[in-house]
Amino acid sequence: MEKFRGVDYYGIEDLLSEEERMVRDAIRDWVEVEFLPLVTQHHRAGTFPVELIPKLGELGVFGATLKGYGCAGLNSVAYGLIMQELERGDSGLRSCASVQSGLVMYPIYAYGSEAQKEAWLPRLARGEKVGCFGLTEPDHGSDPGGMKTRARRRGDAYVLSGTKLWITNGSIADVAVVWAKEDDGEIYGYLVEKGTPGYSTLDISGKFSMRASITSELSLQDCQIPLENKLPDVKGLKGPLGCLAQARYGIAWGAVGAAMACYDWALQYAQQRIQFGKPIASFQLVQQKLVWMITEITKAQLLALQLGRLKDQGRARPQQVSMAKMNNVHIALETARMARDIMGAAGIVDEHPVIRHMINLETVKTYEGTHDIHTLIIGRDITGTDAFGV
Repeated sequence: MEKFRGVDYYGIEDLLSEEERMVRDAIRDWVEVEFLPLVTQHHRAGTFPVELIPKLGELGVFGATLKGYGCAGLNSVAYGLIMQELERGDSGLRSCASVQSGLVMYPIYAYGSEAQKEAWLPRLARGEKVGCFGLTEPDHGSDPGGMKTRARRRGDAYVLSGTKLWITNGSIADVAVVWAKEDDGEIYGYLVEKGTPGYSTLDISGKFSMRASITSELSLQDCQIPLENKLPDVKGLKGPLGCLAQARYGIAWGAVGAAMACYDWALQYAQQRIQFGKPIASFQLVQQKLVWMITEITKAQLLALQLGRLKDQGRARPQQVSMAKMNNVHIALETARMARDIMGAAGIVDEHPVIRHMINLETVKTYEGTHDIHTLIIGRDITGTDAFGV
C-alpha cells in the first residue's frame, strides 16, 4: 500500500513558495526513509529513536525560524510544514522537535543573555544537545500560575526545589528550561543542566499514547545553579506562555499531518477492501466519512497557512494560535477515529498507522492547552469576559 498521497483538495500547493515546498518535500522524504521503518518497533517498545536527533539537526529542523547561531532562519510557514511532515510520521517525532525549537531554543533566544545564546543555541540547533521545558507540575497543568516550584537566592547561586511532570525529552535532555517562583511571587526561567546535584529525572511508564516519545518527571531537590543560569529578560507568566504560543503553532500544523496520514491510509484501504462484491469506497456511508475528512483537513490547512502568514507579518495573536491548535487537533482526532472505523478490525493493529495516530492525538488534544482551555481563551477574547474557574 502506498503510504502517502497528496491531500490538497483546494490547490493550497499554489499558495506556497518554492522554498516552502522544497523544505516540506525534504522533510517528507526523510520521514519516509529514515523514520517510518523504525516507528512501529519504537511504539511497541515505548522508546524513541534518539539516534535520529542529530540527523534532524543536519536537516535544520531545530529552531528553524531563528536567525543566527547556526539556525536556518526559515519563515513560519516553512517551519509549520516541517511540523506537518514530522507528525505525518508520529506525534512523538514532532513533539521532540517542537519542544527543542519552541520551548527550549525560543526562550533562550528571546529571553536569554548573549552568553546563554552562544553557549546553547548552536549545539541545540545541530542536535548535539537536547533540551526540555519544565512548566507543568503534578498539581498544576491548566493553571501554571499556581506552580509550587520555588527558586531562592542563596549567595552567588539560585536554589530550586519542586517537581515537574509530563516533560517531553526529560531524561535525555542536557538542559532544562525550568520555570519557578521567587520570593516576590513572580515566575522566572532558569537553565538547569543535566548532572547538576539535586536534579534528577524519572521516565513515565505505562503510557498507551505517545509511546514513541520520552515523557519524564523532573525532580529538583535543593538544586543549586549559578546566577548566570537565570534567563534575564523575562518576568511573569508571559515568559512560559510566550513559549507555549510558539509550540502550539507547531502543533496546529502537526495535527494536520497526522490527519492527512490517516485520511490517505483510509482512502486507499477503502478503495482496495472488497465487501459484497465491490470496494467499500463505493458505499455511501464510507464516502460520507471520507468527505468529512477531506473537508475538515482542507479547512485546517487553510487555518494553519493563514496563521503562518500572519505570524510572518508579526500580526498573529495568541488567541488565533489557540483557535488553530484547538480546531486542528480536534479534527485530526476525529479523522483518525473515522479512519479506524472505515478499516474495521484492521484498524486496531499497528501494521497500519491509524491506531497509533489516534491514540497519540488523544494526548495532543490535552497537552499545551486542553480543548476546553483554548475554548475559554477564545471566548474571553470575543466577549471580553473571563470564564476561567467559573
